[in-house]
Amino acid sequence: MGVENYTDSELIIRLQNNEVKAYNSIYFKYHQAIYKNIFKLLKDAEESENILQEVFIALWLNRAKLDPQKPVANWLFVVSYNKSLTHLKKALKQALTFIPMEGDFAFDDNTDAFLKEARLQLINEACLNLSPQKQKVFDLCKLQGKSYEETARELNISKHTVKEYLSIAVKSVKEYVDKHPDDQLVGIYLLVIAKMML
Repeated sequence: MGVENYTDSELIIRLQNNEVKAYNSIYFKYHQAIYKNIFKLLKDAEESENILQEVFIALWLNRAKLDPQKPVANWLFVVSYNKSLTHLKKALKQALTFIPMEGDFAFDDNTDAFLKEARLQLINEACLNLSPQKQKVFDLCKLQGKSYEETARELNISKHTVKEYLSIAVKSVKEYVDKHPDDQLVGIYLLVIAKMML
């Protein structure tokens, strides 16, 4: 009988004997379901395809470690899920990285609305360490995009003081982000996963 008629257990045993046909059979049997599982998390067709290929490359590389008595589908779904989470975490870290130039805290037009919210939450928490006046300067200049002159007029302070306060505030916020990335990402990460599961 052809490999398409073998059980998964038999296919794994043949895969461990380096039988490419067994590998192809597993791929054609499960790749669509695995892709859907990945896409549900990533919402990105191209990246989902890349992860899918990584999953099946991992299948081939780890074939000797597979247990023929355990469902290969479970293994594929777990690996695809873990790789998807790794990708999302990396994307989140990139999204929460501040660009070291004037637009430190600006958002790209293509940034996901939820990631904007997550970044703002991170910035707001960092701002709690600032004095009230520095918080106002940071908010007006960096978050609202107002000029030094506009901020100085609104707060009734000099332009020089605005620059000085802003410099201190930006440094403080960046230091906070550098010291607390993992703690923040865990919470934000779980919220993103929950959002994508809806």
